[in-house]
Amino acid sequence: MRRPLIIDRSRDADFMQLALELARQGAALGEVPVGAVLVRDGEVLGQGFNCPISQSDPSAHAEMVAIRDAARAVGNYRLPGTTLYVTLEPCSMCAGLIVHSRIARVVYGANEPKAGVAHSQGRFFDQMFLNHRPALEGGVMAEQCGQVLSEFFKGRRSGA
Repeated sequence: MRRPLIIDRSRDADFMQLALELARQGAALGEVPVGAVLVRDGEVLGQGFNCPISQSDPSAHAEMVAIRDAARAVGNYRLPGTTLYVTLEPCSMCAGLIVHSRIARVVYGANEPKAGVAHSQGRFFDQMFLNHRPALEGGVMAEQCGQVLSEFFKGRRSGA
């Protein structure tokens, strides 16, 4: 039986702030600073940050790490009734994972003009062939999320 999706935006900023803290942890390791938190009923089930370089794993995007963490924690590959908070618009790989894991809602911060598939480079989640479509909300704390990325790449360009 499907859980009804009740959208409570009152804690979106709190969970996005946690995702930003995770993004900063990734940046400290030299990873592109993207963080993600998966939440159900106000409880954090999984969290992660980008770590494809340190893990030698091209699939180790923040969303992938957080979803795997949550799936292990609950003992199920399906995560209905959950909200994924991520600091950057998901790519196509992560979008597919979001659908397959049945995440109910995706809240992201900054747009990803080169590879984002929620809105920037297409609307993957609107495709008719999908058997699950999460609710989407972009632009939550977009300025702060974008700033973390801008500072990271500015530091890389300056050699810092």
